Amino acid sequence: MLSLRGPNIWTYRPVLEAWVDIGELEEYPSNRIPGFYERLVDWLPTLIEHRCSPGVRGGFLQRLREGTWPGHILEHVTLELQNLAGLPGGFGKARETSTRGVYRVIVRAWHEDVTRAALYAGRDLVMAAIEDRPFDVAGTVESLRALAQARCLGPSTACIVDAADDRDIPAIRLSDGNLVQLGYGARQRRIWTAETDRTGAIAEGISRDKDLTKRLLAACGVPVPEGRMVDSKEDAWEAAQDIGLPVVVKPCDGNHGRGVFTDLRTREEIETAFGVADGEGSGVIVERFVPGNEHRLLVVGGRMVAAARGKSASVVGDGRSTIDELIDAQLNTDPRRGSTEDHPLNLVRLDSAARLELARQGFAAEAVPPAGAEVLIQRNGNVAFDVTDAVHPSVAAHVCLAARIVGLDVAGVDLVAEDISRPLEAQRGAVVEVNAGPGLLMHLKPADGEPRPVGRAIVEHLFPAGDSGRIPIVGITGSHGTTLVAELVAELMHLAGHRVGLACGNGLYFDRRRIEAGDAAHWAPAQRALKNRAIDGAVFETGARAILTEGLAYDRCQVGVVTGLDPACTLPDLSIDEPAQIANVLRTIVDVVLPQGCAVLNGADERVAALAPLCDGDVILFARDGGLATLAAHRAVGGRAAFVRDGWIVLATGQNEQQLAPLDQVPLAADAHGAQVDAVLAAVAAAWGLWISLDGIRAGIRTFDPAGRACAPAR
Repeated sequence: MLSLRGPNIWTYRPVLEAWVDIGELEEYPSNRIPGFYERLVDWLPTLIEHRCSPGVRGGFLQRLREGTWPGHILEHVTLELQNLAGLPGGFGKARETSTRGVYRVIVRAWHEDVTRAALYAGRDLVMAAIEDRPFDVAGTVESLRALAQARCLGPSTACIVDAADDRDIPAIRLSDGNLVQLGYGARQRRIWTAETDRTGAIAEGISRDKDLTKRLLAACGVPVPEGRMVDSKEDAWEAAQDIGLPVVVKPCDGNHGRGVFTDLRTREEIETAFGVADGEGSGVIVERFVPGNEHRLLVVGGRMVAAARGKSASVVGDGRSTIDELIDAQLNTDPRRGSTEDHPLNLVRLDSAARLELARQGFAAEAVPPAGAEVLIQRNGNVAFDVTDAVHPSVAAHVCLAARIVGLDVAGVDLVAEDISRPLEAQRGAVVEVNAGPGLLMHLKPADGEPRPVGRAIVEHLFPAGDSGRIPIVGITGSHGTTLVAELVAELMHLAGHRVGLACGNGLYFDRRRIEAGDAAHWAPAQRALKNRAIDGAVFETGARAILTEGLAYDRCQVGVVTGLDPACTLPDLSIDEPAQIANVLRTIVDVVLPQGCAVLNGADERVAALAPLCDGDVILFARDGGLATLAAHRAVGGRAAFVRDGWIVLATGQNEQQLAPLDQVPLAADAHGAQVDAVLAAVAAAWGLWISLDGIRAGIRTFDPAGRACAPAR
């Protein structure tokens, strides 16, 4: 099984490619296996949504009835298992290899572990259906769903990554958790859930200290509830008397609402609440109770972008059921409630705050309320009802000021108010907390109201309009000369002022310093370069084998170079038996060229030059013979070309020509008929495609010496 972690011959996205030997089943397509269709559809009825080659709903089932082979079936079953596990959609293919009965099954890999597990589960399911054996579909889906939740990005991080993808900003996951790099090299930004690399440690520390936060906010005119830290039950009661009942008791550094007690009116309630809150944090605060609903307002880059309101939770007695039973029957049956990311509302449980609320009403959890009696379970919580459009401008200004005072670029500001559409001062509303790394799920999947594009707001904050987070990348492939081209292009970029990451056949280099010796022309070294914040340009050599077994390490490049195609080159172990198939592999580099970039293609090689129409950007052809018909036709429509004429390297745009340098002044091109001339032309064209100045290119090719180049080994 091959993990293609980047663009590949199948698609731009990561996929798993499984080689499946179906053996004697080659003689038994699906329509020749009694009961197979019925069993498979009974187990996975949602396969009806797969359109397959007919292009209509039910298209795959049509293929099943007509007769198709296990490799194709495994593709669709794997995708559907991923769908049911919470990873919808995805790319899939099944293709025969040159060995009869052996198929390539390719499926989109949202996460390699999950897709691998789905492939194995899909194989077992298909075989069980073929052999008429029982199969636990529900248990398999549940196992895959649990694995997906454990391995895949959380909803807050995923929405930001998806928003970056919509902007064509690349992303690299840096850990098994939610640490993600957006962009490449020196242009990158990092996120960790809803925290960014602009979120300061001091600001985060301030936000965790609720008392310090309140004092800073109050000093700057933000409405906050009066209150203070207390160190004992007695002190809590004294503070409550000083402030005036009712009060709130809560931990000074707790989170998720744990240990928070509101609307406390008696000494017994306050002392009980102190005991619980003291165990949830490093100190306890007593503060004025602010009547109204709890709200969470999200501030990004100094702008309020979303707001959600909480609602109380109550049950109504029927004269027979206990409060616990009523909660399960009347509240937790709401399909919006649950413990997964798909549920905007949490399940209601009788925690210490809820039990205190019941006691205040004269009930215990085991009590049976009279028929028709309404029993309040939670005063606040379930902050998942969108009210973004209702927020008063002055309230938005207060929460933006609060985030700025604490120093957070992304903040979840909690406030209590009876009416969010009125100024806080008019209703004695107040900001009660400012949180770093706020959850975004309540804004993405509100229990009621419109979802808000909060991920897009964070991406726009990190990458203002026009910033793609990209550095110039030159991707190089071909059957010959690629290492030399890569080294020369890296040198030309260095002379143009770039700190270059170079991954090629001779090693991995950071800013001309060799970090790793040996062959680095593959995925892992290139990824190391892309993660390096000191690198602002990159050159990556990638051969056909690496493209087939790993994929490209980058999603798009500024310049893609194809040096040529050896007519004898094949890779039989990878089912690449014809040179035309190699050309299809090498086109991957051309496929990923950015619209504002260019492909540099060998105009003397018909199969390479034929890749030109596949490029989204410009095309520069190179060849030693400037009189080739291929170059002439390209120039006739205004295309660019690099070639040799009368002993000079010439650059042409349409019919306009300029001489760059005589070959006898280029050490690499001493043999005017050698392959090294092609390498120089390819590198010159790539540098030209990066719009490096001609003087810089001229100086670079005159001074570059591969035998004594400045790329020194690491010490």
